Amino acid sequence: MTLLVGVTHDERCAAVVHLAAQLARSAGEDLLLVAVVPTSWPPGPGRVDAEFRRHLAASADAALGRARTLLPDDVPARLVVHHARSAAAGLLEVAEGESTALVVLGSSAAGPLGRVALGSVADRLLHSSPVPVALATRGYRGEERVRRVTAAYGATAGGDDLVVAAAGVAARVGAPLRVASFAVHGPTIVTAGAGFRAEDDVVGTWVGEVRRAQQDVLARVAGLPVVPPSVDTVVGQGADWGAALGDVPWDGGDVLVVGSSAVGPVARVFLGSRASKVVRHSPVPVVVVPRRSAVSLAERAGHPAGAS
Repeated sequence: MTLLVGVTHDERCAAVVHLAAQLARSAGEDLLLVAVVPTSWPPGPGRVDAEFRRHLAASADAALGRARTLLPDDVPARLVVHHARSAAAGLLEVAEGESTALVVLGSSAAGPLGRVALGSVADRLLHSSPVPVALATRGYRGEERVRRVTAAYGATAGGDDLVVAAAGVAARVGAPLRVASFAVHGPTIVTAGAGFRAEDDVVGTWVGEVRRAQQDVLARVAGLPVVPPSVDTVVGQGADWGAALGDVPWDGGDVLVVGSSAVGPVARVFLGSRASKVVRHSPVPVVVVPRRSAVSLAERAGHPAGAS
């Protein structure tokens, strides 16, 4: 399988290449570096249009060359210039034409350093990609390998499959697995004499329920043929999503795995509102997995190659 890397000619290039190299080395996969050249529609006047297309192609070649110099020597990579009506469309075309396991993208240059910020290409792929999408935080420098896989778990439909899929990935790369849930409780308005304890009681009940659900899904993980070297659970709480994610400790080499929404197409990524908030406030790279991919990965984790 191949990791497809969307290459740009701006500052995002280094971050996405660093993340791609880390993922490729950890999983033992090859990289396909792709620069998309937009085709003009309708075509412009002959000479002007041809010269502009040659300029774009030369820029794409230069971007791929710079990206290749950022890769370690032990990470194989192919370089491809692809012509399409848009960058997002081009990456999807290449992903569907190759044996692509994952599409790797960078964050928007307008986002804050150290956070995931969705640009137009990432936003499009996070609502239509048939394969998981990995997003580097802005300015990401990378680690040699993935050091821990954290599965964002909301104890909802499909959540167990996502955790099992993340466990399979963690086992494959030799990294610990952590199951993380996030509780957001905003400012309480005191009415009808309920006081502040009402919301505290609701949050406390939810945390108790989600901790029990975490243990149930870890029991399923423990029954897998191949398990991660260690497993852990955590619940982050805060007045907003940034605080809730900040309530959980993060280290270099961490990767957060998020599942797509149950309301979207089952075969493709569809980022729901809760998942979107988790992604946008994550201080570490994020991998967003379509529900069908989560089920497939979970099945493979339960029945590795060669098993009956």
